[in-house]
Amino acid sequence: MLTTPVAAPRATAAPTPTPTTSRTPRPRFPSRASAPRTTVRPTRPERGSVPSAPALYPVNLVLAGRSCLVVGGGPVAARKVEGLLAAGAQVHVVATSVGPDVRALTGATWEERAYRPGEASGYRLVVVATDDGEVNRQVADDAEEAGVWVNAADDPASCSFMLPSIVRRGPITLAVSTGGRSPALARWLRARFSDELGPEYEVLAEILSEQRDAIRAQGRSTEGLAWHEALDSDILDLIRAGEVERARERLQTCLSSS
Repeated sequence: MLTTPVAAPRATAAPTPTPTTSRTPRPRFPSRASAPRTTVRPTRPERGSVPSAPALYPVNLVLAGRSCLVVGGGPVAARKVEGLLAAGAQVHVVATSVGPDVRALTGATWEERAYRPGEASGYRLVVVATDDGEVNRQVADDAEEAGVWVNAADDPASCSFMLPSIVRRGPITLAVSTGGRSPALARWLRARFSDELGPEYEVLAEILSEQRDAIRAQGRSTEGLAWHEALDSDILDLIRAGEVERARERLQTCLSSS
């Protein structure tokens, strides 16, 4: 959520004489005691607007066992539910009409009814994806007031977090976000990365994790080792050829020589 600071009262300063030389005078900063205080009050951007430079902070949330609410029962809501379930969340869906895509998902609960004002406050995270703008705004406002993270599909100004397009390969997660500007571009980039990130990368991640754990178990630091050189070797080709054990040996050789 972006915040807009309230302007501080402008102090009246004496006019500064024009320097007689070309040398730029050093600025004089007011002391902490004399500087006027500025009160910052969080405000939400105007609805329908997209800030020119949103300060998004990427994070990976641990949602396993945490209650999440999805308001909406169509295909878009179904995709959000599917992603939350993959993260281990406890997902409850509320919609006036729950579509077949949502009904087909195993692990989520749902109620076919209207959203009740204020009920967003009972959840850790909320996603709203209906075709009713008033409902979307009501849910977003309720979540905001309760301090609950909320994502409103196709309304970046009502979001306190964005949902990126995701590519998963075992322990590897690639997230692509355009800050709500172009979901189509994010999906296109995801498809390109998905083609590049084959199943061999999942095996590679496991091999690297094994070697890292083995080094740390010996009381050694993993910093300063030739990880990049190892990855630039033929390890991936060996994995693609099914020679996983040789890939392990190649990794050990590269790291032991660093």
